[in-house]
Amino acid sequence: MRIKSLLVAAGLAMATALAGCSTDGITGVSFASYGARTDAGYRVPAIPITKVASKYRRQTVNYQTNEKPGTIVVDTGQKFLYFVQPGGKAIRYGIGVGKEGFEWKGTARIGAKREWPVWTPPPAMIKRRPDLAKWRGGMPGGPQNALGARAMYLHNKGGDSGYRLHGTPEWWSIGKAMSSGCIRMLNQDVIDLYSRASVGAKVVVK
Repeated sequence: MRIKSLLVAAGLAMATALAGCSTDGITGVSFASYGARTDAGYRVPAIPITKVASKYRRQTVNYQTNEKPGTIVVDTGQKFLYFVQPGGKAIRYGIGVGKEGFEWKGTARIGAKREWPVWTPPPAMIKRRPDLAKWRGGMPGGPQNALGARAMYLHNKGGDSGYRLHGTPEWWSIGKAMSSGCIRMLNQDVIDLYSRASVGAKVVVK
């Protein structure tokens, strides 16, 4: 009986580990959440999630803040985005941020949301990257689009700030500083955040 009990306990512990759960207030999603899927007729490739540091995988964490639930807090130093939840919790996502010279901080709001958005490189980017001139009129949405599966457009008092929270096909850029100032997320993660965040939601970038 003792051996049977130990086997049952071991099985439960393994099931808990596979579910991404722990006892420190952190709950991760299963690897299946990063599998391939079809979305609006487009194929979203699977993420080789074992190659992404575990801290950058989507998870619910303890998070104390004075911001209201529904607020998005972007920690550019740690490369985390927090979607504030009630009860001292937040859903934490790994992100890619602006490279040196393109960093920014401040407060904005989600002014608009788009699924499989068109990406139009700004003139300054085309000047740096002449190869992007072919997309001057806009790159159609799709799996290779720089904005990925979803985009949330950040507005400030002056209107569209030009910055976005968006997906990326470049999963290896998560946890790094290599964008032109926008906040990148894994496509599976930006789809999840898009379903939770509302137009008008406060976004704090620090």
